[in-house]
Amino acid sequence: MSQTGFAGLIAPDALAARLGYKNLVILDVRTAADGGKEAFDAGHIPGAVHSDYAADGWRAKVGNAPGMLPAADHLATLVGRLGIKPHDDVVIVSAGTAATDFAAAARVYWTLKFIGHGQQAILDGGFRGWTSDPKRPVESGPSQPKSTEPYPVVAQQQLRSTTDATLIASRSKQASLVDARGPSYFEGREKAAEATRGGHIPGAIARDYAGAFEAGTGKLKPRSELERIFAVVPQGPAISYCNTGHSAAANWFVLSELLGRDEIALYDGSMTDWTQDPERPVATGAAA
Repeated sequence: MSQTGFAGLIAPDALAARLGYKNLVILDVRTAADGGKEAFDAGHIPGAVHSDYAADGWRAKVGNAPGMLPAADHLATLVGRLGIKPHDDVVIVSAGTAATDFAAAARVYWTLKFIGHGQQAILDGGFRGWTSDPKRPVESGPSQPKSTEPYPVVAQQQLRSTTDATLIASRSKQASLVDARGPSYFEGREKAAEATRGGHIPGAIARDYAGAFEAGTGKLKPRSELERIFAVVPQGPAISYCNTGHSAAANWFVLSELLGRDEIALYDGSMTDWTQDPERPVATGAAA
């Protein structure tokens, strides 16, 4: 798979054809909301390893911002103990129940890419998509990762936007700001608990990440529809953000990995980090 530029989405049948490949790591990231470890033990894709997206520290609380990128040494240990090595092909499996668990897979994907991993894909439709065909195999039992040395992190800083870089982008208009939240958050009628103010970063484009998904599923809409949805985002550099860098990861994934846009960054701190400094501007009201 590596030789073919393994990235983006992988269909269940395409993954089924690759089961047993020596350099394949299937990473199931179901959280307690979808049964977590117990659901994994009851049934998972053969050979998969489990890592709870919420409990295993794929995101870290820094100050009052709960969704920050963890320290490099933590990520090196986490990814290493899951048995992932630099030349492995990683398939990330969400529950496939809703847009929010796809966003978890997208955040894991972004994190792997940030630390320098080159080959990862998200299973289209997640575990629910896999089990939609009874012919596809499912096994039970605990996760048994082939633990290895800490992953050799080589940070790809261009994939991440800091608060300062986001502020510069807001003032200079040198990068588009894409807000992945729903209207109540964007307009300031609702806010995350950790945010000190409601609203959005001035100049941001509202693009609710849930709009990229087929209703009632964890599957993304067809590419042509995604192109239409994100056509409002100008070509050129863009920064995806939300409240905690979770739903924004889904928009980042669509723009960068599926639509092939260059210079797309994720602001992991997002509004919970942005609003900690009262000097940083926040706008309210509907999108222009």
